[in-house]
Amino acid sequence: MSLQNGRYTTTVPASVAEGWTLERATPQSRLFGANGVRTGPDGRIYVAQVSGSTISAIDVDTGAVELITSKGGPIVAPDDLVFDDAGNLYATEITEGRVSMLAPNGTSKVIYGDIPVANPIAFHQGRLIAGECRVGGRIMELDRDGGAPRMIATDVPMPNAMDVGPDGKLYFPVMGTNEIWRVSLDGGAPEVVAKDLGVPDSVKFDAQGFIVSTQVHSGQVLRIDPRTGDRTVLANIAPGLDNVTFVGDRIFVSSIPGDVYEILGGGKLRPLVSEGLNWPLGLAVLEDGQLFVADGPFSYFVRPGQGRQVAGMLFTPGSPGYVRGVAASGPGEVVVTTANGHVAKWRPVAMESEFLGEGYDRLYGVAIAPGGGVVVAEAGGGRVVAIDGGKAEVLASGLKEPMGVAIGADGTVYASESGAGRVVKVSGGRADTVVDGLKEPQGVVIQGGRLYIVDALAKELVEHDLASGARRTIASGLPVGAPAGVTPKFLGPIGDMSGPMGPFAGIAAGPDGTLYVSGDADGSVLVLRISG
Repeated sequence: MSLQNGRYTTTVPASVAEGWTLERATPQSRLFGANGVRTGPDGRIYVAQVSGSTISAIDVDTGAVELITSKGGPIVAPDDLVFDDAGNLYATEITEGRVSMLAPNGTSKVIYGDIPVANPIAFHQGRLIAGECRVGGRIMELDRDGGAPRMIATDVPMPNAMDVGPDGKLYFPVMGTNEIWRVSLDGGAPEVVAKDLGVPDSVKFDAQGFIVSTQVHSGQVLRIDPRTGDRTVLANIAPGLDNVTFVGDRIFVSSIPGDVYEILGGGKLRPLVSEGLNWPLGLAVLEDGQLFVADGPFSYFVRPGQGRQVAGMLFTPGSPGYVRGVAASGPGEVVVTTANGHVAKWRPVAMESEFLGEGYDRLYGVAIAPGGGVVVAEAGGGRVVAIDGGKAEVLASGLKEPMGVAIGADGTVYASESGAGRVVKVSGGRADTVVDGLKEPQGVVIQGGRLYIVDALAKELVEHDLASGARRTIASGLPVGAPAGVTPKFLGPIGDMSGPMGPFAGIAAGPDGTLYVSGDADGSVLVLRISG
């Protein structure tokens, strides 16, 4: 297994106990998703990555990726970025509601800290402009010396990545109206430039003065004449496109899952960074043998060795939202937990979901009881809750960050208490220790009378025999959790789109005993099997 892939570095290779094998169902991801992109003074593409609290630079010819800021650093959840004439980098930190500057010498400072859902940012002739990607969003010019901002536009329905056109006006996509607008930098009434698009989320100008705009819903890249609104399709890629930048006349676009493409002539594409995963989070094995992978804004069907298919995303009709935990509940159906505090039955192919519960605080794992009820771990509330027939019952409370849940054949409920370093058996309001001495247990699953625990801080997979109490480490050095010595910054909510985000090294078991583990550090799904 590679020790470095562009987003994850380790000096300790993964290893497994005798009699086990380790491989991957999906390749490693080189980025933590790909959000805002901007060409830097050195000609490389700089990529903002919300879920990884990371900014990376990519060589457009070789594809080499270098970390510029990483987890635990001064920049948290960067969504877009821009450079000034002196080479200073400015990033919008969407979960923090602020704009920060990173100087070439590595020092940083907050430029402005009252900009909820901070996302789009632009720099033009000494002027720094930033906006809020929310309903009723503001676009403002920021004073880099700390003075009060000057409003350019207010009450905009979700503005996103913007640019100043050849006419000196500010152009920006308005996701809430499916349009592109422009406005004078001095303010005034905005004008509609183009409408009835594919939900635009970026606007940049090429050297010929045309708009190039990514469409997050349709997956198209459009070239639009700002004078007439006429448009041509440069490429059809896939839903989830995020942003665009230019290196000379070359066009590069980013996609939320982590792809970066160069758009060639005739609609052809050159993958600069191939598709990846933001995390991944929860996992479930479906009845047909496919693996369901929850990855926050996206979820996937994965058949090992045959690639993946998008099951749904934030903007898909019927999607329950930002998905974290998942359990198979029947043909074509899963039960999921979301970052917005919902528990839902989701039928992705039918594009419909049914909410079973809401108002929970940082939900993670979910499991299906023998009678069809649902059990969830509520990390923020410190509870394990059973939901059945529209009624919720608290099985245990006062726990320290419960994250994973598993249910035995006899209906016994087990939960990983990540903040206490143990796995407990819960019922009747009690929590009795089953396994202790762990560092940060997250995903848990029961298979063949054995409890398997992903210890994210120890980077181990632990096996506990429920009958004998025997315990052993099945795998170590796994790419899960934060890099050694790094304490990740808390990722708060993104407006109404997502509640607080966070990692979750999930685990699932197939009927043949195969174990699947979320390698959230390197963005892959790991497969562990008993050899022979």
